Amino acid sequence: MIRKINVFIRRKFRRIFRDQLCKKDILLLKNKKFVIIANNCWGGEVYSWFKRPYNSPFVGLYLHGPCFVKLLSNFSHYMSQELKFVNSTEYSAIVPNYPVALLDDVEIHFLHYKSENEAREKWTRRTSRMLEESNLDNYFFKICDLNGGCENVLKKFHNLPFRNKVSFGVKNYASLINKNHIKIKESGKNKGLHVPNGVKLFKLTFLYFYILTFQNG
Repeated sequence: MIRKINVFIRRKFRRIFRDQLCKKDILLLKNKKFVIIANNCWGGEVYSWFKRPYNSPFVGLYLHGPCFVKLLSNFSHYMSQELKFVNSTEYSAIVPNYPVALLDDVEIHFLHYKSENEAREKWTRRTSRMLEESNLDNYFFKICDLNGGCENVLKKFHNLPFRNKVSFGVKNYASLINKNHIKIKESGKNKGLHVPNGVKLFKLTFLYFYILTFQNG
């Protein structure tokens, strides 16, 4: 109960003083060329917080954990492929009412896009913008346990040869000790099964993780 009250007060404070806190972080941001590669909308919220242009195509969409790790395991290959829109998904529990595309054999779910044309245009433009940054040390990778981010997927993620990685989940795993994995205690309506969606997760991130330190490398 004490924690719930404390979290409520801190989140209320952050909502009330959002503009001031945002301006402060923007002034302290040293790395203005950062690229966020996230499995869902969490990354878009980071860009919005720092008021930076989207130099990453991973905005307004999500990938299931296995697909996301597969993409990252051969990042250059997949990012050179063209989107091929499909009418079905291999994830049988989902009936999408939004565009779904394959990037080779990886599914991308364009959750917040109205049409295939919009998804393709923004994906292509933002990918080109992303590739202008060739230094992978300036890329920041994020995954969570939502949409199939099981322990095995999270382990594979942290074993990837990227410098800047963070994962979020409702559980701690012995296999992730000394990794940049953060246990989220607030799961809301998910009843402890997994973290909230990317937008809500970003709003909780400040309770555990100073995003500015991450972005400044």
